[in-house]
Amino acid sequence: MTKYIFVMGGVMSGVGKGVAVSSLGVILQSRGFNVTAVKIDPYINVDAGTMNPVEHGEVFVTKDGVECDQDIGNYERFLHKDLSQLNYMTTGSVYLSVIQRERNLGYNGKSVEVVPHIPLEVIGRLKKVARQDNYDFVLVEIGGTVGEYQNMLFLEAARMMHLQDPKSVLFVLVSYVPIPKMVGEMKTKPTQYAVRTLNSAGIQPDIIIARSEAPLDKPRKEKIATFCNIQQDAIISAPDIAGSIYEIPLNFEKEHLAKTILNFFGLNNRTADLREWEKLVAKIHNGHKEINIGIVGKYFETGKFILADSYISVIEAIRHAAWYHNLKANIEWLNAEEYEKDSNALTFLKQYNGIIVPGGFGARGIEGKIAVARYCRENNIPYLGLCYGMQIAVIEIARNLCGLKDANTTEINAETQHPVVDVMESQKENLRLRQYGGSMRLGSYECEVQKGSISFQAYKQSTVHERHRHRYEINNEYIPQLQEQGCVVAGVNPKTELVEIIEVKDHPFFVGTQFHPELQSRFKQPHPLFLEFIKAAKK
Repeated sequence: MTKYIFVMGGVMSGVGKGVAVSSLGVILQSRGFNVTAVKIDPYINVDAGTMNPVEHGEVFVTKDGVECDQDIGNYERFLHKDLSQLNYMTTGSVYLSVIQRERNLGYNGKSVEVVPHIPLEVIGRLKKVARQDNYDFVLVEIGGTVGEYQNMLFLEAARMMHLQDPKSVLFVLVSYVPIPKMVGEMKTKPTQYAVRTLNSAGIQPDIIIARSEAPLDKPRKEKIATFCNIQQDAIISAPDIAGSIYEIPLNFEKEHLAKTILNFFGLNNRTADLREWEKLVAKIHNGHKEINIGIVGKYFETGKFILADSYISVIEAIRHAAWYHNLKANIEWLNAEEYEKDSNALTFLKQYNGIIVPGGFGARGIEGKIAVARYCRENNIPYLGLCYGMQIAVIEIARNLCGLKDANTTEINAETQHPVVDVMESQKENLRLRQYGGSMRLGSYECEVQKGSISFQAYKQSTVHERHRHRYEINNEYIPQLQEQGCVVAGVNPKTELVEIIEVKDHPFFVGTQFHPELQSRFKQPHPLFLEFIKAAKK
């Protein structure tokens, strides 16, 4: 019998539900249980593909091509497994399924109502996930916080599942316990209100994970237990961790979270085997030598604040590879537009051991990125271009080595005389009809890696599969000219002959990929290209 654990947030968003779910999955896996995770987003958007990354965070792409919330990436990195379209749902996708079924007489002429049919659709999807691989546990994260109106239908689905089989459903509330500076005391009242709000939806939390700057003390645990109607041993202290998010499973283990869950379900506690995880966490603290990595982008400024979530998979892939090499990576955000305003700013790039230009869309900052690519190429600074970052590199080579001064991508200049990057033929109709959602080249595709290339040295195999998210490709008509000037086509899709990887000859590391290798980097298994990039940066 599959057990379902619903994880909800209290007090504020961004409190760490996704990492809590991921960490909970790790400690259950360490006991030999088969675990998966599902993210529910309360947006009317059918998927995350059309959402602004500054507002919503990174768009993560699954192997089967679903554009989803960044928490799916956390689940994959922690659980060390590929997830699918079944592991992600939004309000929009649920409503769309119900409406399409109604149009096809799937309800046999009955009146279709918000309740119960929307919650029943959610429940049906969760049970389909469980059947996918006979999972012991399905961890379900409900996005946002319990007080948000748009979450009510998902909370109702959770309540109905509990009503159907209370021995198979457990509720976890991840709540924030602040320590206001002007008070100097940890306050539990916001959590009390969050629990009361959850109670109003017919749900009583079984476990509270208390997020705070510092560990919970005994008086605070006693107060939460008394006013939230919960046992003290079911209150898990989750203080901020200075090292990395990968230490959180070890904290949960110390707090006996898995034992509490198994006791709730009447399951025998099993001995946890976290030796490999502990070894990897120890390696994080072994890195004494530091390297400086610059990420040149435009999706990290939100008012006066820096929001790194837009590039979270890139950040984690850098860290995975750096830890593997016993290094600490200092990551700095470089605004592409600054290099358009001041060309002298390029000289400051010499202080970095490596530069990454990640994926993106649109014209803003493109000339700055092109200038950065040129500076890295001419000054032997390790460069890794991801998707748009590869296209940027090709435009730079075409302009400054091939002499095609007007070279550009048709995404930016549809009238360019030299469209070295052009829209895929299969995408032209989508753009003409403004069919943007879920219509890009998405998901995993095959790539044949050229022997003798830096990429082959990294992968150590000739055939790999990587994930994509784009509409524009390198124009194969310009390949001969690019190759004459030292551009190496190091990877090609064998079916379409589309360019997947480019490199530059006689450079310590200048690699661009049309795909997103960061999406397949794992804590236990760093991505080969990032390992090679960090290796070059170390030198």
